[in-house]
Amino acid sequence: MSGRRRVAVLGSTGSIGEQTLQVCAAHPERFAVTALAAGTRGERAAEQVRATGAELLALADPDAAREAREALVGTGCRVEAGAEAVRAVAASGADVVVNGMVGSRGLRPTLDALAAGSVLALANKESLIVGGELVRAAARDAARADGRQRLVPVDSEHSALAQLLAGHDPADVARVLLTASGGPFRGRTRADLAEVTVADALAHPTWSMGSVITVSSATLANKGLEVIEAHLLFDVPYERIDVVVHPQSVVHGMVELVDGATLAELSPPDMALPIQLGLVWPERLAPAPARLDWTRAGELAFEPVDATTFPMVELARQAGRAGGTAPGAFNAANEEAVTAFLGEDLPFLGITDVVARTLERVEPGAASDLATVLAAEEEARVVAREEIARHRAAAPSGGNPRSGARQ
Repeated sequence: MSGRRRVAVLGSTGSIGEQTLQVCAAHPERFAVTALAAGTRGERAAEQVRATGAELLALADPDAAREAREALVGTGCRVEAGAEAVRAVAASGADVVVNGMVGSRGLRPTLDALAAGSVLALANKESLIVGGELVRAAARDAARADGRQRLVPVDSEHSALAQLLAGHDPADVARVLLTASGGPFRGRTRADLAEVTVADALAHPTWSMGSVITVSSATLANKGLEVIEAHLLFDVPYERIDVVVHPQSVVHGMVELVDGATLAELSPPDMALPIQLGLVWPERLAPAPARLDWTRAGELAFEPVDATTFPMVELARQAGRAGGTAPGAFNAANEEAVTAFLGEDLPFLGITDVVARTLERVEPGAASDLATVLAAEEEARVVAREEIARHRAAAPSGGNPRSGARQ
């Protein structure tokens, strides 16, 4: 694909969406933003339309859409409301659709973008994890038209692995390694985490992200999701996907080859590079959005994951190995538990407990079609809510549920 690429952005007012628009603005000769979709921030979305000249804007919230429509009178931009409008942006036929939505609600738009033949620059890992083989099959179907890769990862770790694996025979790959910063609680014990607050969990030492992803990074659930994502993207068996803690967040991924050589991708902890690469893959685009300064002294440290304090990686791996609807159940339970924690209805340690109990109670099934997948995910959400309610009921009378460990 060459020339000026038409870009549609889902989740345009979120962290990934904002950074995507910054990349596009830095390269007006390469990108034309044609459509945007967001949730509730109508005023900000309208500002983005004015800055980009997008012709279509969808807002999931009708009130936000009304606000944006009033702000954009005379611009020629069509403003639509509701989940179906968001899907219409995904299916608008843009050359590249960036899915920066948060959570499994991004699944239908992911499938819509692939069905429309667009390149899907995927930051919404949850849609791949929940959709699993449905998404992979849609990507394969889209690629049959001309052989071009349609599913391109935007997560920094999977962008790194895509670069490292390109051109290598899968038989030469011994294992892949995902790096984790360790989050704000690296080095803490489980007992240390009994009374952490929402503010504590949101204080990520390296990355600036939305609240749901930041809390999931604090529990390492996000890294567990990335293990499943790596398996689905690259067909690497779970026993050959490892996670190591790397506090500097400079090495984003590594590939160990069968002869013992290890390849690594290093870049600043900045999402601009993987976003930019997702927009032009497999090309490269200059100038670099950020560079490492190799003339300054520094160190790169690596540590094992403390699985006792942070069991979410292993829980995700178990769900991935179970396959079918189990990864979606893991994700659904985590989303429900994180939302409860952010609302101070669940202690930090309760997040892991809710996910573990949900996986114990929900029997995984075959992810045979979209209706089955979505029904199984909803079942997991119902069970997770029951587990959250159990935590609240078990909390000491008059106590704050966020301040205790599992009761």
